[in-house]
Amino acid sequence: MNPLNPVLERVTRRITERSAPTRRAYLDHMAAQRTRGTQRAGLGCANMAHTTAALPKEDKLRIHAERAPHIGIVTAYNDMLSAHQPFESYPSLIRWHAQQIGASAQVAGGVPAMCDGITQGEAGMELSLFSRDTIALATAVALSHNVFDAALMLGVCDKIVPGLFMGALQFGHLSTVFVPAGPMTSGLSNDDKAKVRQQFAQGLVGREALLESEAQAYHSPGTCTFYGTANSNQMLMEIMGLHLPGSSFVNPGTPLREALTKAAVERAVANSGRTGQPYLPLAHIIDERAIVNGIVGLHATGGSTNHTLHLVAMARAAGILIDWDDFAELSAVVPLLARVYPNGSADVNHFHAAGGLGFLMRELRTAGLLHADVNTVMGPGLDAYAFEPWLDGERLAWRPIAERSADTQVLRPVSEPFSADGGLRLLTGNLGRSVIKVSAVKPQHRVVRAPAVVVHDQQELLAKFQAGELDKDLIAVVRYQGPRANGMPELHKLTPPLAVLQDKGFKVALVTDGRMSGASGKVPAAIHVTPEALADGPIARVRDGDMITLDAERGVLQLEVDEATLAARSAAVPELDAHRHGSGRELFGLFRAQVSGAEQGASPLFG
Repeated sequence: MNPLNPVLERVTRRITERSAPTRRAYLDHMAAQRTRGTQRAGLGCANMAHTTAALPKEDKLRIHAERAPHIGIVTAYNDMLSAHQPFESYPSLIRWHAQQIGASAQVAGGVPAMCDGITQGEAGMELSLFSRDTIALATAVALSHNVFDAALMLGVCDKIVPGLFMGALQFGHLSTVFVPAGPMTSGLSNDDKAKVRQQFAQGLVGREALLESEAQAYHSPGTCTFYGTANSNQMLMEIMGLHLPGSSFVNPGTPLREALTKAAVERAVANSGRTGQPYLPLAHIIDERAIVNGIVGLHATGGSTNHTLHLVAMARAAGILIDWDDFAELSAVVPLLARVYPNGSADVNHFHAAGGLGFLMRELRTAGLLHADVNTVMGPGLDAYAFEPWLDGERLAWRPIAERSADTQVLRPVSEPFSADGGLRLLTGNLGRSVIKVSAVKPQHRVVRAPAVVVHDQQELLAKFQAGELDKDLIAVVRYQGPRANGMPELHKLTPPLAVLQDKGFKVALVTDGRMSGASGKVPAAIHVTPEALADGPIARVRDGDMITLDAERGVLQLEVDEATLAARSAAVPELDAHRHGSGRELFGLFRAQVSGAEQGASPLFG
């Protein structure tokens, strides 16, 4: 076991010092909530009667007598999301198993869970980022009944886990376990799916062929199998110690999946402080070291760029302040150990079969690239995460992770990484600050100097592509896509046409104050540009034909216009009223007005 990497140590120390006042205030608030009591004993009789009115008699007696822990379930179930459809049966299983171990459980509340895959390119996508903060609020409402000793969070996808995490931390005095549902089995390969998308963008195949391809890729209950934000969420929850070891990528509807869900109930009860075992609440698990471990995990797996927003907001909910410099410094020393689409051809099922997170965490820990002295839902330290779950007959058991990767094209040891760094870079220059993910970008495409093509909507750029106006070297500047302008939607539909242009031999890149998600791929994309255009960021003053240099190797994003000329230009502000109405956008004006910048987490709650 190597000593802790000095960069990891330095960044953690800096975060701890930066966060000292806000972290202390957070922990004081959690201690006060614990002191005031989360138990039912202080409730009035009418309050208690409302709590237990619909429960079975045995549960009523337990709760009234204060004999056993009571678990609150917060669920993001709906059957619109394939990843969340399996959660339909979880509450009944959790309630039943809680009774078997002498506890009780109730669904405290449900939270909304929208599918970005459905809303991509549509008006609803402009609610996507803000749904994270809505989920945090809904989680707080669910737990505000203040009758629980522990909580189980049922969620998987893009904004859902960050929202549950942010809301649960406001009740950080509770024992809390995050419970996954697992990925769907492998369907059409991600490479083949991407080829059909590019063919459709060029008009080589029709909608029928495209729909058939997509339906073969997204075909059953479970998480989408590419390594986007949803699966990055699962990795984060495990590497930060909030999932049971090895549980993130076990397929739905399997005996092992059910056994792990039951075990999650047992851990929530064990950590509640009501059973004679050590009290281990959420606030004592999520600290500066756990957050740094999460950042390391993102780099080592080539995780979603969305977490340069989400993890910032998640950390702030615990009083911990991180920024993009922290991400960039850690990326420089954390090797890329996994290649999962879009960073490779494999999917998360292949990654899990090759050794998965247990193998990866052991490698990082051995190299001194993880804090091992953390708390997890399994107790102090990361030792439990060196084991994987399996069924010994009908009994859940644990065995050591395999010594070697079963497929070094998917998962590698620290001694032979795919890349020496994590592939996430910070770009700075006179256009502001931005992040770029280069783990899927070939080295020859990482430096682009080209004239700007400026649009205020992704549909404008798609129209120019269809008209043949983009067959040239270019840097597409897609602005007024930030959180204040229109909720910062993902611009996922731009990936296929830009990839087509790159394949034709043109120098192509994207610069935007919007998002591209964890599924961004082989085209260099400077995303989350901050200040955003509507906050009078320099990106608002770019003109068609201006030369821009995007250099991901040196970390440069530079508009080649002198300062005096740039200062004399007025911002080109488009009509944004169309983004204020329809699909419920009318209700989110307060969020747009209060939202923080991208580097501060793009949150109206922790601005």
